[in-house]
Amino acid sequence: MNRYIQRIEALRTMMASNGWDAVIVGASDPHSSEYPATRWQQVEFLSGFTGESGDLVITPDHAGLWTDSRYFIQAATQLQGTGVELHKLRTSGTPDIPRWLPTRVVPGERFILAIDGLCQSVASVNELKAELAKACGEDGYMIVDVPDMLNPLWPFRPEVPSTPVKTVDQESVGRTRTEKIEWLRSFLNGKNCQSMLISALDEIAWLLNVRASDIEYNPYSISYLIVTTDQVQWFVRKGDGFDVDSDTLDSFEELASDSVDIYPYGDVCRMLMPDSGERLYVDPATVNWTIWSQIQENYEDSQVETGKSPIPLEKSVKSPQEISAMREAYFEDGIAMENFLYWLDSQMNEGKTLNEWEASEKLTAFRAAIPGYMGNSFENISAYGANAALPHYSTPGKGSAVLEPRGLYLVDSGGQYLFGTTDITRTVPLGECTELEKEDYTLVLKGMIQLAMAVFPEGTAGCQIDVLARNALWKARRNYGHGTGHGIGFWLGVHEGPQQIRQNFNSQPMLPGMITSDEPGLYREGMHGVRHENVILCRRLEDSEFGSWLGFETLTLTHIDTAPVVKELMTAEEINWLNSYNDMVYRRLSPRLDPHVTAWLKAKTIPL
Repeated sequence: MNRYIQRIEALRTMMASNGWDAVIVGASDPHSSEYPATRWQQVEFLSGFTGESGDLVITPDHAGLWTDSRYFIQAATQLQGTGVELHKLRTSGTPDIPRWLPTRVVPGERFILAIDGLCQSVASVNELKAELAKACGEDGYMIVDVPDMLNPLWPFRPEVPSTPVKTVDQESVGRTRTEKIEWLRSFLNGKNCQSMLISALDEIAWLLNVRASDIEYNPYSISYLIVTTDQVQWFVRKGDGFDVDSDTLDSFEELASDSVDIYPYGDVCRMLMPDSGERLYVDPATVNWTIWSQIQENYEDSQVETGKSPIPLEKSVKSPQEISAMREAYFEDGIAMENFLYWLDSQMNEGKTLNEWEASEKLTAFRAAIPGYMGNSFENISAYGANAALPHYSTPGKGSAVLEPRGLYLVDSGGQYLFGTTDITRTVPLGECTELEKEDYTLVLKGMIQLAMAVFPEGTAGCQIDVLARNALWKARRNYGHGTGHGIGFWLGVHEGPQQIRQNFNSQPMLPGMITSDEPGLYREGMHGVRHENVILCRRLEDSEFGSWLGFETLTLTHIDTAPVVKELMTAEEINWLNSYNDMVYRRLSPRLDPHVTAWLKAKTIPL
């Protein structure tokens, strides 16, 4: 029997013995992380699905995975033979989990749902409760919290990771942790609150100016933080010997000198005890249900204020020091990318046998040679031909596709550096392309250029300019299902908010200092995929009698191949932008490139 079928059946046995009607297994961790550590990759353990976004629901007669369009093709492949049915989110006729669960309710019978509350946010559970209450009445259902529910089914389950903690100095980020903490205390004072619980790992890393590597590709330390009017309590110590490492000891001493006290990771609930009259601030989008339940036990309702954490917005607007360093990061990353693209072109021209995995490893080697390289910012997407139609394709180490001297190869990658985080996608012709490949390549490129050239009034949200990246595709009756742009951290997560450039409504305006991706795409199942991605910095342009005007500066420095471009589909303005961009890349990077790479790049950047 398939091992995933066995695991799901073992979970059903647990359900039957406890009287549960359904179980939700979430894709996140106790900190609402996008990329959980291996301990919390529970969806993969039960189903084999490896995408970053996807939740499982198990009932006695159904197992379903809910995920979005980025993973439809991948999920359909990985779920074969597991007995798990794919539910395609945000498609016609597919209700999401909170609206699907009531369809499993038997009239007149109490519905019992079990969750691992450590891996479900307060906001997500409240949504479940609201929908179940509509279907069952307030007393017709029960949600049972079973922390670490899968422990009995998961032999040798990984422990909570613990890696060395490093501190970041003020010269790199522009503000000390003391300044950031005082800023947060001022925010809390305005909310008439005396403390705040912070669960999101990127928020903790930013606030304390600390980095670690507890989660692959993400420089975080798995922890909780409580900030009060006169204390900072960091719950980060995991297991025996955690602080033996000399870097960590030095970091803890530095933190102690700034009045940050270190506690065991598991002590956070014990410390959530209010003083008389104290009010606690909590963000329900990131605090998990298990901790929230403890808060409800310890605090009166009047002692808890819920709302958005102010930290994501504050950290999204980069300091002058961070912006300067990010420019350096994209310069160094551009050197690595051009060396890689030259190597790739040479391999193909020489008729060498090369597969996706070997190309990915070579790109990582070029990045690793950069002083200050701390690892990749996410798993390289190295995808040839039909594999590029999977927006989040996971390149297999064994049996990956061989690159052929024809068609399109897509590589989406990035680096973590002491001086910034990068993210870039290039779609590369490996030889002759079909007319459809060229047309798709050009239409997607037009969208990326149009967004890069955008000028908009202050107060404009990302959802209001997303159409610029889609307009050329829409006119050709084509589209893509993912967002166009996400925020990028400074030696933090490659995905951050609160700004987004996507169709979904998000009222957060674009602000000067925000760094965001610009990455439209197009995917034809079984054929090819195209994505062009640069990273853009929002800047103030000028004021007029009609208000203040903003635009973008492109930070990415890697040429865009013009060979597949259908010039007739481009406007004169778009061609001028493309020629100017490629010329800038050549002028900026050529002094640092080897002569043979410089000569190659010069030929690649000849104006259209």
